[in-house]
Amino acid sequence: MDFYASISEVIDLRSFSNLWFWIALAVMWSTVSHWVMGVPWDLVQRARRRGGPAGEDVHQLARIYAVRLRHMGSSAGAWLVGVVAFLLTTLGLLGFVYGLEFAQALLCLMLPMTLVGALSLHTAARIEPLEGPALYHALAAHRRRVQALGVVSIFVTAMWGMYQNLRIGVL
Repeated sequence: MDFYASISEVIDLRSFSNLWFWIALAVMWSTVSHWVMGVPWDLVQRARRRGGPAGEDVHQLARIYAVRLRHMGSSAGAWLVGVVAFLLTTLGLLGFVYGLEFAQALLCLMLPMTLVGALSLHTAARIEPLEGPALYHALAAHRRRVQALGVVSIFVTAMWGMYQNLRIGVL
């Protein structure tokens, strides 16, 4: 067997039939679900149960992340929206008008993460003054919304990926 044929078989550029794409999708959503507004979810659970130093850590981490997000939104928000809209539009055109599967896969990754970013910015404005159980509740609500978005995103990506694999032919 030819070395280059083996390499091109392992590194398949057809995204939806590539195992690495699905691993990246799973890692992306598990990471976003675990890090809620810059706070690890296990720390939030520990703070809910025990309070004390864990509660102070949650409060500090959430406040730092919220201030950081709000600052980014106020200082570079318009530019960031423009650049992200350009990238998403470009990927959409390359993927669905020109049929580039790699662009479709990137759009399936980036579009939901853009929505998570917008949701995080909205939550950052709400959680900055909160402390204690109210903060834990707001973080849990944000996590549920992100997870719901993840379920819908993974479902749509899987359906589109299966459609592409059946249309093009896996073997």
